[in-house]
This record gives sequence, structure tokens and C-alpha cells, in this order.
Amino acid sequence: MRVVLALGSNLGRRIDYLQGALDALFEAPGLTFVAVSPVYETDPVGGPEQGPYLNAVVIGESMLDPRTLLDRAQGVENAFGRVREERWGARTLDVDLIMVGSLLSDDPELTLPHPRAHERAFVLVPWAQADPAAVLPGRGSVAALLAGVDQSGVRLRADLSLVPPV
Repeated sequence: MRVVLALGSNLGRRIDYLQGALDALFEAPGLTFVAVSPVYETDPVGGPEQGPYLNAVVIGESMLDPRTLLDRAQGVENAFGRVREERWGARTLDVDLIMVGSLLSDDPELTLPHPRAHERAFVLVPWAQADPAAVLPGRGSVAALLAGVDQSGVRLRADLSLVPPV
């Protein structure tokens, strides 16, 4: 199944945290790398006053169940010092599971696809770059969704890039 994860960081060595997350997500078996987007700097959305984020989207293939993928994502966040003190607060690393194949789930612990992915330019812009033909289950093509959101807070960082895992 196609798996899409969104990476974000707005504390500390942001690009190092994104690269570390990318490496850690794919070093364990069960998730195969497909593509990674360019890196974008984005204005924070919601939450308290905080600095800009670096964001990227990574695409993989996996037969792991969604709960296992979520546990892996949260384990990677924890390994990079993620502290959950304030909802939508600043963080060293955020790894969101955006979609797992065409699975739909309204489980409060793991809603699939991600319940706000369709309205977040910081997810849609990099995702469209990594996979121009992408479709968000239940919502439609990423390109069409992107046309309907404000992209003004999303800036390409051509000076930064993530190295695909080996």
C-alpha cells in the first residue's frame, strides 16, 4: 500500500530533524522508500505564537498495518525529543501519517486519511511535488485540493534538501 507521511520541525536544527526522521522511518523493515518532496519553509497554522516550520512529505510502500505505522512515526518523534505540552505548539519533530493506501478510518486515535490534510498547504504543496498524480482518499486529487487552499505561507527552500535513505 502507498503510505504518505508529513514531516515538520520548527525548533532547533530543523533540517537535521527532518533528515533524521526520514532515515529512521525507513531503517526498520516493512516500509520501502518511494519519494521525498523538496523542503519548504512554512508559516505556523493555528496554535500559539511560534517560529516557521520546515516541512516535507515522504512517500513509501508498506504492508504494515496503520497502527504499526503510527507507532513507528511516534517513536521517531520521541527519539528526536518531541515534547507534547501544548496542542499545536512548537516541536522538534512532527511525523503525521497522512494516508495508508485507500483506507478510511474514523478511529479517534488514528483517523485516515489525516482529518486536516486536505486543507493544509504545508502538506499539499510538498505532496504534489513528490507525487503530482496523488489522490487523497475520500477527498480527491491533491492537485485539485491544492488549488483550493491559500499557499502564501509556503516557501520553497531550494538551498535545503533531504537525502533519500539507502
